[in-house]
Amino acid sequence: MKTIGIIGGMSYESSIHYYERINNQVNKIAGGLTCAKLLIYNVNFEEIRTLILKNEWIEIGDKLASIAKILENAGANYIVIATNTMHKLANEVQNQIQIPLIHIADCVAKKCKNNNILNVGLLGTKYTMTEDFLINKLKQNGLKVTTPKKEENINEIDRIIFDELCKGEIKESSKEYYKKVIQNMIKENGIEGIILGCTEIEMLIKENDLDIPIFDTTQSHIDAIVDYALER
Repeated sequence: MKTIGIIGGMSYESSIHYYERINNQVNKIAGGLTCAKLLIYNVNFEEIRTLILKNEWIEIGDKLASIAKILENAGANYIVIATNTMHKLANEVQNQIQIPLIHIADCVAKKCKNNNILNVGLLGTKYTMTEDFLINKLKQNGLKVTTPKKEENINEIDRIIFDELCKGEIKESSKEYYKKVIQNMIKENGIEGIILGCTEIEMLIKENDLDIPIFDTTQSHIDAIVDYALER
């Protein structure tokens, strides 16, 4: 079994999902008392969030790359970043280590294509929706990608993630807001599926909430991580 190196804590809610699901899936496949071999470096998200708001991405990249090196030196066979937004810095991290980094966008794109869904909507943090680091990676995998265009929608989606979901708060009003935005994307852009491009959104939006398929980046990432760990 390979050893997983996880850069977590962004948010801790996300990291809980990664830890629990990876171990559950490994155990279901391997049986007995088998669980995953993994190393987690849990950052203080308050420090990272402060740097994000100051637009200090170079410093964040240096921190994450340093953490990846620590995990590599501790025996990790590959690295995963347990959040979508920080994949903005995936190349910077990969360039500083000798082991592979499993990119979350590659994992969810594979799920979409396996289901013959190529025209997708993407929700996530403001950075994920307005910058190209995830969108371009999805497009490189053959997907057509649409994000919300109205600034008020982008800001509210982002606020709900950081002010509510990252703190474990689930509000029905927020669920309805997300559903309304997605319905508008179906009507205006003809999307055939929606990618939940933030590891906390799946706490809010469930499969039976929509009439189109949902592709959760967290679960897609975890499925690939388990396959790597078990060398499948």
